[in-house]
Amino acid sequence: MKKSTLAILSLLTASAVLSACGSNNNNNASSSAPASPSASASASASASGGEANADLSGKILVLTHRTDYISDGTFDKYVAKFKEKYPKAEVEFEGLTNYATDINTRLTTGEAGDVNMIPSALAASEYPKYYEPLPDSMFENVYFADFDAYEGKRYGITSGVNTQGIVYNKKAFEKAGITATPKTLDELYADAQKLKDAGIIPLYMNFGAQWPMGSWGENSYTTVAGDAKWTDSLISTDTPFTVDGPWGQMIQIARKFVENKWVESDLSTNNWEMSKGEVASGKAAMYFLGNWVIPQVIGAGAASEDIGFFPFPYDNSGKYNAPLGGDYFVGVSKDSKNKELATAWVNFFVKESGYDTDSGFMPVDKTKEPQVPQLAEFNAANPTYIEGVAVDPRYNEIAKKAEIALGTGSVDQDLIVAKDLKKAFDDMNAKWAKARKDLGY
Repeated sequence: MKKSTLAILSLLTASAVLSACGSNNNNNASSSAPASPSASASASASASGGEANADLSGKILVLTHRTDYISDGTFDKYVAKFKEKYPKAEVEFEGLTNYATDINTRLTTGEAGDVNMIPSALAASEYPKYYEPLPDSMFENVYFADFDAYEGKRYGITSGVNTQGIVYNKKAFEKAGITATPKTLDELYADAQKLKDAGIIPLYMNFGAQWPMGSWGENSYTTVAGDAKWTDSLISTDTPFTVDGPWGQMIQIARKFVENKWVESDLSTNNWEMSKGEVASGKAAMYFLGNWVIPQVIGAGAASEDIGFFPFPYDNSGKYNAPLGGDYFVGVSKDSKNKELATAWVNFFVKESGYDTDSGFMPVDKTKEPQVPQLAEFNAANPTYIEGVAVDPRYNEIAKKAEIALGTGSVDQDLIVAKDLKKAFDDMNAKWAKARKDLGY
C-alpha cells in the first residue's frame, strides 16, 4: 500500500487525507439517482448482500495497486471466501507497480480489466466513458457515497476509510520516560526532546520520500481549519496562503521539528521502506501519517500491542479535529463482459472480504466498528472528525495553472526548509493571483 497513499495524499482528495490512497476529488459530487438500467436486478441483489444470483459464473480480472497482496496470498484468501457465495465464479488479479500512471493507459486502450481502482486524476465527466454505474443498494450507510458520482449516478465506492495522526512505538515512549500520549502541542514538543535525549529519532518525517510531506500541508489544513469546505474558500482570494493560516500553522510545527533535529538526520534520501523497520524496532518513535501505515509497521516486525495511534495535537487547546477520507475508490469497467459478477465482487471486496481491516482502514459501512485495535485508542481521545467532501475543481485548475504542485509533497518540502516562510507563501500567492486572473476567476 506504500504508494496507494498517493491517492489519499493527493490534493484531489477532498479532505486530502490521507494519502494517502485515493479519492477522485475533481468530481462533481451529485445526489444519488436510481441505478443505471444496465445494473440488473440480480446485480443489485448481489450488491446488497442477497443470494438472489448465487449462480453467477465466469471469470473477472481485477487490476490493483496492491502487488503485495497478490504475492503474499491475501487476495487468494478473499477469493476463497467469495467463492463460498458464488461457487462458479473465478477472480484473477493483475498488479500494476506504477498504478497511478499505468491505469490511465489501460483505460484508454480498453484493457482496464473488469474491476479496477479508479484513478484519482480522472475527471468526473469521464466516468461514464470508462465505468459502469453501481446500484444504489450498494451505498446504504456508506462513507463518501457521492464522491465518485456524475449526473446522479455513482461510479465508484471507497475501498476503505482513513484518518491521520501520530502512529507511535509504545516501547520507545517507555524508554524515553513518556508515560502518556501528548494532549497538547507543547507536550508533543517536550516528548520529542525526551525521545531525542534517549537516543531515539522522535519522528520519522520521510522528508526525502516527498509524498509523506503532504501530512504537514494539504492533507491537514481543512482539519486545522475545522471546515471540510475550507479549500473551496481559497478560490475567491488572491492571497490564500498565509503564515498564520491552517497551512502555515502546520508548516511551522514541521519546521520546529526539523530545526530541533527531532526527525531523521538524512533529509535528502528516500528511506521510506527502511523507516518502517526503524519505527517497528523503536529506533524511531513516531510517524505522522494515516492509519493505513499501522499494519505496515507491524509487518516490519513490531508487535501489534506495541504500536499505538493518537490524534495530532496541532495546538494547546487539548481538543482535536481529525480528517476522515476515503482510500482508492473501486469501479466496474465499462468494457467488462461480466458486469453482474464484477459488481458482486466490488460489493464483497469493500464490505465483506476483510480488506479494510488488513489494510488498517476503518470500515466503509458507517454502522460497523473498526477492527484495528489502534483505532479504538485513537477514538478514545474523542477527536472531532472532519469528513471529506468533494473539492471545487477550480481549485486544482488554478493550482495547475499557477504551477503549484499541490498533492505531491514538494511544496511542503520547500516551505519547511524555506529561509523566509512569509516570503515563500507570498511567492505562491503571486502565482495563484496571476493564475486566477488568467482563468477569469
